[in-house]
Amino acid sequence: MHPELKSTALASRLFVREQVRSPLTLGLLLVLPVVFVTAAAAVLGPFARALGGSASGHAATALGAGWAAAFLAGALGFFQTVSSHEADQRLALAGLGAAHTAVARLASAFALALAVSATSLLTLVLYQGTVHPAHTALAILTFASIYLAIGIAVGAVVRDALAGSLAVVFIFILDVFSGPGMTPTAHGLATVLAPSRKAAELLLAAGAGQNSPTSDWVAAAIATGVAVTVALSVFWLAARRRG
Repeated sequence: MHPELKSTALASRLFVREQVRSPLTLGLLLVLPVVFVTAAAAVLGPFARALGGSASGHAATALGAGWAAAFLAGALGFFQTVSSHEADQRLALAGLGAAHTAVARLASAFALALAVSATSLLTLVLYQGTVHPAHTALAILTFASIYLAIGIAVGAVVRDALAGSLAVVFIFILDVFSGPGMTPTAHGLATVLAPSRKAAELLLAAGAGQNSPTSDWVAAAIATGVAVTVALSVFWLAARRRG
């Protein structure tokens, strides 16, 4: 393996290890998906009906798994970004370079997104099962990818931990109550306030045992690509030496 690639892979493993050794991170990974999935099954239907939405039953529970992945990925992305600015600059100056540092940080962030998605999917499968496991898994991962990028972007702008975490929560709440299943149709401001709309539509369809149209998969792939680009750009800018 090329020395620079080897160094990038090593840095990525160290970044992941730094995140997962936190008891709070492990606790959230184990507890939050269960809370979201069970709460969605119990309360999402009445909320959706009050807002004119249609989420209910297995589809609502599946949506809860996506929201769990989104919330966890957003929070982890934010805190990873806030805590990594100075360390990434030092690592880049030590010889790894800004681009390789950014790739290592991105790889570690998406490894966490995969872990979050897997935990949410496992919780959903154990709670109610799923007719389309691959469909459901990709939809949950799309949720996690979008919110990982949102958390990273917020972390690049807001350095205060409390203010930044509240910003991520605020975006998440707007998204939840503007998204499909909670509102009758996508139009106007609702399409802006719900960045995970296409991921939610995929997940609602999977939870209801239905297939999603190709256009929804294309839109989800584009959203994931934008999320990767945003995350990589933020980490690259953070790793560059300040003049």
